[in-house]
Amino acid sequence: MARIASKLRSKAPTLLLLVLPLLIGGASLGLILRSQQSPSEVLSDSLVEELLNQQISSAAMAAGKQQSAERLAVPPTAVQPELAIRVMLHNGPGPVSVRSGERTETLGCQGSQLTADSQAWGPQRWFQATPSRSIGLEQQRYRGDLQVLCQGNRLTVVNHLPLEDYISSVVGAEMPSHWPAEALRAQAVAARSYAMAHLARPASPMWNLGATTRWQAYRGVASESPSSRAAAVDTEGLILSFEGGIVESLYAADRKLTVEAHGHLGASMSQHGARRLAGKGYQFTQILAKYYPGASLARLQRS
Repeated sequence: MARIASKLRSKAPTLLLLVLPLLIGGASLGLILRSQQSPSEVLSDSLVEELLNQQISSAAMAAGKQQSAERLAVPPTAVQPELAIRVMLHNGPGPVSVRSGERTETLGCQGSQLTADSQAWGPQRWFQATPSRSIGLEQQRYRGDLQVLCQGNRLTVVNHLPLEDYISSVVGAEMPSHWPAEALRAQAVAARSYAMAHLARPASPMWNLGATTRWQAYRGVASESPSSRAAAVDTEGLILSFEGGIVESLYAADRKLTVEAHGHLGASMSQHGARRLAGKGYQFTQILAKYYPGASLARLQRS
């Protein structure tokens, strides 16, 4: 049974989760969190093997026909809320180079003051993208806006962007774009559910989560593709839920890693396993049902 990393209640809801009593409100979502994570533990080789044997097996065959998997019901479509997420791209000493339009600026940080070309700019600056032009940080391009903050001598860069643009990039960073569409759709739902858990429980007052695999991989425009964007669009607003809470849907590259990294937390999706199941004809709702037993699908809906 999947453990739930976040059970949520709201004080000032502005959104509804269809077919769920879960209410989400405000820019910070105004939620009270109860963490149910188990303490981490070191898994022995024998325990890893035992847990692997309990994980999802290949599709069973009966009378020469593939056994159908349980599938999660997809809630009806709904008007989606306009959610934004804050992704930390840099947190440490400067300088960093930001490209906006045709101009590139090198920003440093000293004494809680941003500096550029020997000029002080105060504790923070904003760089805003346009629909036709993204913002550059070092060698990467990002949609949305960049917030650059200086605290003491520590420089933090945060990307503020629409949730679905973020999901498109995460899908492309976490799975090759040529993988089957159903695997990419399963990845999109898992990534969105994980992101929503961190919207409710941000890692920092200034940002929700980071851009590395410590959270989930995010590389901005570089990891977007037509197939990753299609996966986000096809599953727009869908998240995993359990008992009125958002499932922090963990996943890793293969079964062994899911057990070693997340075995103490319950369920976790194997990305290569999702690809193999999609190749056998499984739909994304069946893939998710296999890896997150007991969970259901819910859809974000504007109130």
